[in-house]
This record gives sequence, structure tokens and C-alpha cells, in this order.
Amino acid sequence: MKPTPLLALLLAAVASAAPEPKFRLQEIDKIEIGYGLAIADVDGDGKPDIILADKTTVQWYQNPTWKKHVIAENLTKEDNVCVAARDIDGSGKCSIAIGAGWNPSDTVKSGAVFYLIPPADRTQKWEAVKLHHEPTTHRMQWVEVAKGRWDLVVQPLHGIGNKAGVGAGAKLIAYEKPANPKDEWKMHVVNDVSHMTHNLQPVRWSEGSGQQVLSGSKEGLWFNAPKDGGWTATQLTNVAVGEVRDGKLPNGQTFLATVEPMHGVASAAYTRDSSGAWQRNQVLDGFKEGHAVACADFLGTGS
Repeated sequence: MKPTPLLALLLAAVASAAPEPKFRLQEIDKIEIGYGLAIADVDGDGKPDIILADKTTVQWYQNPTWKKHVIAENLTKEDNVCVAARDIDGSGKCSIAIGAGWNPSDTVKSGAVFYLIPPADRTQKWEAVKLHHEPTTHRMQWVEVAKGRWDLVVQPLHGIGNKAGVGAGAKLIAYEKPANPKDEWKMHVVNDVSHMTHNLQPVRWSEGSGQQVLSGSKEGLWFNAPKDGGWTATQLTNVAVGEVRDGKLPNGQTFLATVEPMHGVASAAYTRDSSGAWQRNQVLDGFKEGHAVACADFLGTGS
């Protein structure tokens, strides 16, 4: 991963008469890298705050003034790379996890995963609890695998000992948080058969109380679902994918937006045909180092 200009691919199904979305630029801080970004309520005031995993620091910016609070520093000698933040206990305040030790060329020893324990005053330093990690820790999300139970799902970039994306599959792992976060966290393998796995997205497609996880890889898109205490992995497509997000069309149909391949040059939108198979519709190409995609109802059309 290299610091590159962010390419935001905004995919929306809108009527021809709908107005164009308008965005206002507001500079909040001067940062070093800022690989990991999350939006969540940190202090419980009902306002979404910004949480950032910068090069050597973890900080949150307090809404609405965006005052900066550094809550962790120098977790590893290498860069921080990702952050997950969500209210997982109904307290109105988010829990935060961090991925660090970023060195994608080291597929044997690199990487780190931390859970941060907050003090009473959340503007002060938080206590970092180091968890098991796979090499090349890269992305993470809190996922509600069952009603009220939120696991930390962590995606490495490569499998152990991989070279050029070849070798053992990358282990996508769900960490089950114990009552005392300093105790051992149970781990559940979500998917270990894919390679060059750049990102993931929690979704809620199936009936029941839990979420599922979409993940992108060299092999294509995967649908990973909890089942009988474990996980099942179903391959949806066969075109290499780096980034994935899901959205809704005006008719309520789900679509998937991607950047292809990892650090890619094209984006696509996938929709299901009458048989349920996912069909690829290329949206854009010709860019470099595609690194993120977002889906949202920017125009208020309901899709």
C-alpha cells in the first residue's frame, strides 16, 4: 500500500431529473498517512465522531468542533493500517480495535491486532490489549454474528508465506470478545481459501439475527455466513476484486460495487439475473491504484 490520492466511486441509481449531489470540503487536520478511518460515536453524545489510525497514532475527532484526542501511540514500530469502531454493547459508545505492524512484503512475521480499553475519560489514552494476528493484517470490521454478539472480523492481505499471491489462503478470522477483554479471545476461521484479500463488508442478506461478510480476493467475491458455530464460504464471482460494498436499487434489488483487481484499474456494479447469478456491469476504467468504493443514498432517492 502506498499513500495515493483517494478515488471515490459514487454509484447511484437516480432519476434523470434528480439534482447532482453537492459536497463541501472541510479540512480537519494535517496527518501523516491515515490508512484507517471509521465513523462512530466515541463519547456517547449521540453525534458521530471520526476515528483515525494514522501512521503512529490513533486519534478521534470530536463532533462538532473536530477537536483531536490521541488515544494510542506507537503500538508497533511499523505503521497502523486499519481501525474498526462500533457500539457493540448498547452503551451508546463505540468499541475500538486497531490493526498495525503494516509490512505487506513480510508474509510470515508482520501484522498486529489490538483491542483498546477506554478509560472513564475517553479523551485520554486507552489501554491496548494485543490479540492473535495473521501476517499482513490489513482490514477489520465489527460483525454481529448473532443477536447481541459482535465479533471482530480481521482480514489479512496474504496467506502465511505467500509470494506473489500464491500459497496458503489468507485466514479471515472472527475474534469472539470475552467479558474481560484481557482474557483469551476465541477465534473462528471465516474463510481460508482465498488470496490477495484486500477488503471486506458486513451485510445482512439472510433471515435470522446475524450478519454475513462479503470479501474480495484474487479469485473473486465471497459470501461468508455463520453456520452451526462455524462459517461457510460461497464464491459469488470469478473476477479479481480488491474493494466491495453493497447497495440497493430503486426496486429494492441488491447490487455490489467493486474496484477490480486489488489496487485496481476498473470498477463494476454486479446485479443478479433471473437465476440469481451475479452479472458484471463495468462502470469505469482507466484509473490507477483504486483503493476504495462507497455506496450511499446521496440524493435522497431511497436507493
